[in-house]
Amino acid sequence: MSIFKARVKEFDDALAQDVIDLKELRRLTFNGVPDVQSFRALGWKLLLGYLGPTRSSWTTTLAQKRALYKQFIEELVLPPGHSCNGAGDGDGDGDAEVAVETRGVGLQDHPLSEGPESAWNTFFNDNEFLLQIDKDVRRLCPDISFFQQPTEYPCDIVVHSRGEHGRRLHERVVPTVLSSANVERKGLGMTKINLITKRSVETYAAMEEGQEAHWEVVQRILFIYAKLNPGQGYVQGMNEIVGPIYYVMASDPDLSYRAHAEADCFFCFTALMSEIRDFFIKTLDDAEGGIKYMMARLSNMLKTKDIDIYEHLKSQELHPQYYSFRWLTLLLSQEFPLPDVLRIWDSVFSDEQRFDFLIKICCSMILIQREAILENDFASNVKLLQNYPPIDINVVITHAVSLA
Repeated sequence: MSIFKARVKEFDDALAQDVIDLKELRRLTFNGVPDVQSFRALGWKLLLGYLGPTRSSWTTTLAQKRALYKQFIEELVLPPGHSCNGAGDGDGDGDAEVAVETRGVGLQDHPLSEGPESAWNTFFNDNEFLLQIDKDVRRLCPDISFFQQPTEYPCDIVVHSRGEHGRRLHERVVPTVLSSANVERKGLGMTKINLITKRSVETYAAMEEGQEAHWEVVQRILFIYAKLNPGQGYVQGMNEIVGPIYYVMASDPDLSYRAHAEADCFFCFTALMSEIRDFFIKTLDDAEGGIKYMMARLSNMLKTKDIDIYEHLKSQELHPQYYSFRWLTLLLSQEFPLPDVLRIWDSVFSDEQRFDFLIKICCSMILIQREAILENDFASNVKLLQNYPPIDINVVITHAVSLA
């Protein structure tokens, strides 16, 4: 039996148990998930805590969570006083009776009302952060065409608007006014992730009535997350976190799971954000879970593993925030092609300490470029670390595993 087939069998056996052995699943996933069947999608659901280890609980959990997400769409995405068109709930049931949902919008709530309790006032205020979301999702993973393609399972209550403006989020903002200005983080702090280097012409067109592109689905996920987390809201870079998760869920070979990729992705993304949300809140930068603390850990590890590189970068005043801020905040999603990011996240999600191994990967990325870094001047090293050169990701991961 080939090594690949042996690994497939190991995953088959591990995920077929009535009670999943999470320790064994972590061991297997840490070494990379075979790109077959539903191994990665199911494994990530388990490792991120969306599903519990007891198989018999999955059906109930999934049904409840997916119903809850549908409710989020109806209450947070659809315009105030919207008319439910009975187009179905995304599960193929198109026989629902036509009804009018007012969501508490009465005669006192006019679209021009500026009252704090006005649903319309909230609706228009949401467009401020929706504009940034719209801009960011249109350039998601520009090296592949996946997010520009139509989803096989559009959200019926959104795409069948029957002429009602505002159900599709991108209709609320005008793409032609989008600019590349840095975004300021609102709410609990302010920051700028201004080192993101991937750029693409914003040609992601919206689909016709009855269809929607994958980027439109991701836009809705981020919008709902921001609405449910007003203290944090949306911060530029969250699109790079949700993108790989959605790709995995929406590429699941099991069509019964793929049909619910949006809801499943939302809850997996929310679970992951609960662990890394401190990275996106400036007032918590110095906390134990904050980004400055993480960068300090990386810097200390580099000092321990190679004092020459550490001193060289220090002498050039090339501070960790010039490169590792983005590496850590976005879990390396901007440094490598999507398939490599998925491989990295297999190992990161398998780490019980979650981000210990992420720091080792980042340290290895620096150590692997040792000769170049010691020879380069400041400008060349900034360019090297901000635009990491192509490399076999398994070389990086193997090196990271070797770091004690």
